[in-house]
Amino acid sequence: MEDKRADDANETAAVNETAAATAPDPADLQRERDELKDLLLRKSAEFDNYRKRVERDRQASSEVAAASMLEELLPLVDDLERALKAEAGTGVDSYRRGVELIQSKLNEILRKRGVRPIESLGADFDPYYHQAVAYEHADGRRDGEIIEEFRRGYMLGDRLLRPSMVKVAKG
Repeated sequence: MEDKRADDANETAAVNETAAATAPDPADLQRERDELKDLLLRKSAEFDNYRKRVERDRQASSEVAAASMLEELLPLVDDLERALKAEAGTGVDSYRRGVELIQSKLNEILRKRGVRPIESLGADFDPYYHQAVAYEHADGRRDGEIIEEFRRGYMLGDRLLRPSMVKVAKG
């Protein structure tokens, strides 16, 4: 029994010696901790700078796009000003032609920018593309068919800009 205790004591001493030999120096641990802390602070600062740079770039891009669109709209403002300066004695037909010309220019600008109108009349009601503001019994029309458009809807690519306001036929 004493031999067993002696063996256990020798084994415990050997483990303690091995642990002491392989235990890191507290100074090494502190230096490693400081290096990791410094690395964390640097990476955190880099990420913060990256986030700020992306936000600045996004804002600059947005401003450039807005300026470009506004620049295209300025000739329409000029045309409207000229129409308002026209003499009161000028006929209604000339006013109408002027307004039609301005509308045509505006539609062309929107088309170039990828904006397209939603064709609603005669189509089936789709709550994603249409906002029903009225229902009406309509003979000869399908249930859910759009029979009148109050306000045109628009798409930008696959993105809905504004739904169409419509009247829908009831069965």
